[in-house]
Amino acid sequence: MGYGRLGTDQLKITLIVASGVSVAVLLGVRDKSDGGSQEQVSHQKPSQAMSRACSKTRYPDLCVNSLLDFPGSVTASTSDLVHISVNMTLQHFGRALFTSTEINNLRMDSLTRAAYDDCLELLEDSVDQLSRSLTSVAPLQNHNGQAVGNNNDVLTWLSAAMTNQDTCTEGFEGVNSKVKNEMVDRLKDLSELVSNALAIFTATKNDDFNGIPIQNRKLLESDTESELDEFPKWLSRKDRKLLDAPVSSIQADIVVAQDGSGTVKTIVEAIKKVPEYSNRRTIIHVKAGKYEEDNIKVGRKKMNVMFIGDGKGKTVITGGKSVSDSVTTFHTASFAATGAGFIARDISFENYAGAGKHQAVALRIGADHGVVYRCSIVGYQDTLYVHSQRQFYRECDIYGTVDFIFGNAAVVFQSCNIYARKPMPGQKNTITAQNRKDPNQNTGISIHACKIVATSDLEASKGSYPTFLGRPWKLYSRTVYLMSNMGDHIHPRGWLEWSGNFALDTLYYGEYMNSGPGGAVGQRVKWPGYRVITSPVEAGRFTVGQFIFGSSWLPATGVAFVSGLTV
Repeated sequence: MGYGRLGTDQLKITLIVASGVSVAVLLGVRDKSDGGSQEQVSHQKPSQAMSRACSKTRYPDLCVNSLLDFPGSVTASTSDLVHISVNMTLQHFGRALFTSTEINNLRMDSLTRAAYDDCLELLEDSVDQLSRSLTSVAPLQNHNGQAVGNNNDVLTWLSAAMTNQDTCTEGFEGVNSKVKNEMVDRLKDLSELVSNALAIFTATKNDDFNGIPIQNRKLLESDTESELDEFPKWLSRKDRKLLDAPVSSIQADIVVAQDGSGTVKTIVEAIKKVPEYSNRRTIIHVKAGKYEEDNIKVGRKKMNVMFIGDGKGKTVITGGKSVSDSVTTFHTASFAATGAGFIARDISFENYAGAGKHQAVALRIGADHGVVYRCSIVGYQDTLYVHSQRQFYRECDIYGTVDFIFGNAAVVFQSCNIYARKPMPGQKNTITAQNRKDPNQNTGISIHACKIVATSDLEASKGSYPTFLGRPWKLYSRTVYLMSNMGDHIHPRGWLEWSGNFALDTLYYGEYMNSGPGGAVGQRVKWPGYRVITSPVEAGRFTVGQFIFGSSWLPATGVAFVSGLTV
């Protein structure tokens, strides 16, 4: 399923409606009533509030210059500057998306086309995330007089917009073409602008603990119940029942069956039938069989979709794309989902390209509030792409070799089996490659109460192929292992460098109360950013309740859930 292209007029209207801001602000039009021409604005001096806000950012000069170009910023209060910074960033992303569509007809080879298509998709996603952020930080109220949105959502959406931009630019690495040069010009400063907006927003919230977002939550009367005994309560009661109910008792909206006994024969056909922007759960039952279809994707317009299979190894969604096919890593996924509220249950996702084909994604998730339950995810290098936003995996089997759980989501794995496989000669296994780029992003990988094991082929030759818990893909990489059992295939050092001393003092890698022969920490790395976590308070910040902002996923009743460290 290709990602929809918007016409010029339709794009303008979409951006305006999505953001809730005026045409003049969104498209950068100025008149005298808005504060004069750009030349007049640029000669103004920053206010104390602006200077103070921009001093908290990583790109202060860009912050001041970009805010000065926005009407009303010089007289704005500190809280108003939060709204203005997001609004201004949305304006730049909207303009970048609009101008990027103008080069669609340029000649492109397959890799350039893949990178270009990725960028348009990611820019559209970012416009949506920034629009929602703008609504949440705006001084608006709903009909009950309550503030719209919450801090946890804004952190997630701004973090995701920055990740989208990084993925977009990374796709053009190795590309040498006019299209790349054109896109570089259109994408200039976008990542830095989001970083600044995120920093200004974060600076107004005194909820940081060594870079770890701390969430306020409402406790139950008893806070000792194990989260592993039931599904997290940010899932609605109906969804929790669906996750546990037998397939025979579930009334699916769409049934996929290759033999013609269902509603449709292919998964792509089923996704086309899902209504756009629906708040109602759409259930798709994919009957047993092996489904290999090109570019299966649940896009951002297809919300609250639940895929239910007939079990691991029975319902198999497969593919063989790899970077060897001259496409981006992002483009290789056998199955991808970006629509909010996506759930998958009892399905195998695989990429059969093999170790020799290098990056080859089986499953890519960029869906906020995404849940993957009792699934197997099978590949070699880059098996599972936890791309962005808030995700939860439970009782899944994940197989791979190099960086096989990677990305920049805020994600928790609970009660999963994580299998390292035998890699190619000369390779080392790395379970995770987390790519948090900015200290204000709320992202990271938390592996809680899982089993870290070796497949039989690796077990037979584990002395020749060391396995590491992770390595830092980006400067502020963040990964923790909590109360997990580790096999003896884990190298005593635990963690592997990416390149020399890169990120060793800025990353956050932690281990808390792990067991098994690979869980011994006596010979672990001595990097400044690595720590053996001894405090349950610190470890608790990486649970479902706090790390993926469980409180913001709760039903409207506001009933919260236990922290979940106790097993």
